[in-house]
Formats: sequence, structure tokens, C-alpha cells
Amino acid sequence: MIALDTNVLIHAHRTESPHHAHINRLVRELAEGKALWAIPWPCLHEFYGIVTHPNRFKPPTPAAQAISQMQAWQGSPSLRMIGESFEHLRVLIELIEKGKVVGPMVHDARIAAICMQHGVRELWTLDRDFSRFPQLMCRNPLVVG
Repeated sequence: MIALDTNVLIHAHRTESPHHAHINRLVRELAEGKALWAIPWPCLHEFYGIVTHPNRFKPPTPAAQAISQMQAWQGSPSLRMIGESFEHLRVLIELIEKGKVVGPMVHDARIAAICMQHGVRELWTLDRDFSRFPQLMCRNPLVVG
């Protein structure tokens, strides 16, 4: 199963992104395909917070439009929304210790732990910070190969 990080969702949504066409096509292929794919709940929350923030985008995405986008993704029959399970703390602590995570980097550890708990084989992200977690295979969808 492939999971999508927040930055992939943002590029798929924001049409002014130079990567919009490419990433939007990839996300659409996942959404319209039969193979399971996933969005971690924290990434969906973060997506909404970023695209509607007036200091991040001029103009920001209107709330109703951001909600509509989230509902459209959730409408994909092959999507699985994934979140913390009972084992989350154990996996999170392991990632924090091995990755020497402190401060805000805990958010990435949280996403990695959620993905690992749900059998995600690949996280699509543009964030190199996930390299701290070699237990999770990450791929930048902008890099061919």
C-alpha cells in the first residue's frame, strides 16, 4: 500500500504549484485505481491547516473548497484512512530513539509510525527528513526511477 504525505496532497491540490499537474495525475491514478492506498489522518489535518492558512498561500484555499477536496479523496473506494493503533507508542518511541528525534520532528516520526503499523510499503513524500526512518521506504514522486 502507498501512503501520501501532506506535501504530496498540497501539490496535488494547489494548481499554482509547478508540480501540480504531475502529482495530481499520480494521485488521481491512485484514487481511480483498484490498489489500496492510504492517507494518514494527521496528513489530512495538516493539509487543511496549510492550504487554508492566509500566510502560506495568497489567496488561501477557501475552507469549503479544502473540505470538498478532502471529501473527494475520501470518496475513493480504494483509499484507507490510517491512524494510531494501540501499538503506536511502542513504534513511535522506537523511531524517536533510533532517529534521534527531538522537537517538531516528532510529527514525521508519528507519520512513519502510523504507516509502519498499517503495512504501508511506500510513503510518497517530498520531505527528506523521513530518511531518519530507514524502516519505512519513502519515495519522492518527482524523482523518476
